Amino acid sequence: MLPSLEFPADPSWVVPDERQCSRFWDKYDMMPHIREHCRAVAGVAVEIVRRAEERGAVPEGRPLTVPLARAAGLLHDIAKSYTIRHGGSHAQLGAAWVREETGNPLLAQAVLFHVAWPWSGRELDDVRDPMRLPVIVAYADKRVRHNEVVSIRERFDDLLVRYGISPDKMDAIAANYAHVQAVEQAIFERVGIL
Repeated sequence: MLPSLEFPADPSWVVPDERQCSRFWDKYDMMPHIREHCRAVAGVAVEIVRRAEERGAVPEGRPLTVPLARAAGLLHDIAKSYTIRHGGSHAQLGAAWVREETGNPLLAQAVLFHVAWPWSGRELDDVRDPMRLPVIVAYADKRVRHNEVVSIRERFDDLLVRYGISPDKMDAIAANYAHVQAVEQAIFERVGIL
């Protein structure tokens, strides 16, 4: 059994609003097309959390709110422009920047795990209980191609074209696609989307 990556929220942790997120985008010189992508991802994440709240599908005591979902979606690719220019992991660097800027480990965790959730393909806890900020942000990211909300099939077709540069990468993308399908089903069941 893998250890839990959840921890209780602290009310002193900053949850930046859209204006503050935009300032971070400026500070880290985020490219315009990545800003548009982040806005779309935030929109998907917010819609999921709103529906979950309406249905009472957010487990009691879990730090999962619309403001958190919006901020995490807006900041998930905060380091993408930098790593396009200089290399490195945009998820790792972005998580460090978000933690430094906000002091909020929940947001940093969502940024860190938006590319690959650590339980994917193993325990599949994210399928049994998808109502966690990192899972929702990772899923929302898989629903947005550039700045357009698309099906996960369309998004993964795009990922194969852009990143399927070797048989190993193609296999990893295919395995991730199957996992995201299961996550989508679990999210839809919780929030009432058929």
